[in-house]
Amino acid sequence: MKKKLPPLNWLRSFEVSARYLNFTQAAHELNMTQAAVSQQIKGLEAQLGTVLFKRLPRGLELTKSGRAYIPIVHESIERLAEVTDELFGQGQTRPLTIRSSLIFFTTWLAPRLGRFRKLHPEVRLRLPTNIWVENLDKESDMEIRYGMGDWSGVNFHRLTWDHLIPVCSPALLNTPTPLNTPNQLTEHTLLHVDGYNEGWGYWLNKTGFQHIDSSQGIHFDTLISALELAKAGEGIALGRSSLIKEMIAAGQLVAPFEQKLPTSESFYLISSNQDFEHPHAELFRAWLLDEVEQVQSHWPH
Repeated sequence: MKKKLPPLNWLRSFEVSARYLNFTQAAHELNMTQAAVSQQIKGLEAQLGTVLFKRLPRGLELTKSGRAYIPIVHESIERLAEVTDELFGQGQTRPLTIRSSLIFFTTWLAPRLGRFRKLHPEVRLRLPTNIWVENLDKESDMEIRYGMGDWSGVNFHRLTWDHLIPVCSPALLNTPTPLNTPNQLTEHTLLHVDGYNEGWGYWLNKTGFQHIDSSQGIHFDTLISALELAKAGEGIALGRSSLIKEMIAAGQLVAPFEQKLPTSESFYLISSNQDFEHPHAELFRAWLLDEVEQVQSHWPH
């Protein structure tokens, strides 16, 4: 048989009293009398069968039992307040936090985000970026992450179906060492992005050019940096087709080779698999997946 939980108002009095270590100050915050707070604490101690506070001449001190109990009581009350606000109160206006890969946000999401804001002006957004975050952090409601789609403990939806395509500045095509075939990569700088499983070594092996040294070049921690240097004519980056489409259309980058390779890695929308989520999370998810579907329907197969 489950032990009966103490009344919530007793736990609240305990949590506030533990913060102040003073019944009078706790009473002021709770809008109660000092005697009422003291009585609730006595009731809680009686139900638990242990003393939670040492009553001192000038305040209170938590007992060993009180120190052990307060962290979970504090966390539970804070979580209950947050969920209550988000479901029923002003918390519904809390920004929807979507942590995104910098390259995906810059090249894919940002140009489309105005459509979401026009459809749902009531949704406040917070859009921090990440670089190779392993877990969905507590501050984020959703996350856009690159990988194989093999994460446990979360829900995820695939957003891109890419090809790996070498890209460079158009200026490199007219240099003394032009680029007509991947064999000429030995004369140029390879721009690597750490964290991708499918990098230059993977592309060269899969396309039959494994004899080329894939270790030379410059390393970055995000693809956007590699693409910027490629635009500047300082090397060849390995682009993802969904991210470089507009750069190629604008003439900032060119794809010098015919070879392209389907990726196993992709961008995914990640969200918690817990029952509770931000009230506006489904609005963003539905909109984003609709945008993805539209891109796929117009993408050449």
